[in-house]
Amino acid sequence: MEITGLVYKILPVQSGTSARGEWQKREIIVEQTDDFNRKVCVTFFGDKAADAANLREGDKVSISINVESREYNGRWYTNVNAWRINPTAAAAPAAPAAPVEEAPFKEPAMPASADDVDDLPF
Repeated sequence: MEITGLVYKILPVQSGTSARGEWQKREIIVEQTDDFNRKVCVTFFGDKAADAANLREGDKVSISINVESREYNGRWYTNVNAWRINPTAAAAPAAPAAPVEEAPFKEPAMPASADDVDDLPF
């Protein structure tokens, strides 16, 4: 799946140690710029946390994600994990439209001789 929007907020890096070793993650809030302006918390885990460090609030991004739910003690938790991020260029402001100049009206050319005149209406 892919989410496109503006970086709304960048949360601080979280880190710790588990049975598998040290880990770190960074979460960012992305505001989707569609009809409803929804906000989604996206997690960058491990090496991807460094990719999120280059972002600034207000940057326009496109993020490839995986959505995963898991159960813990009878409750379900959903994670939105990023696996690729692409900064997108901000939309350039539209240039003002140039005034349209109309071509001057030209008189229809008259036939050179009476033989060139066609009197038929069709």
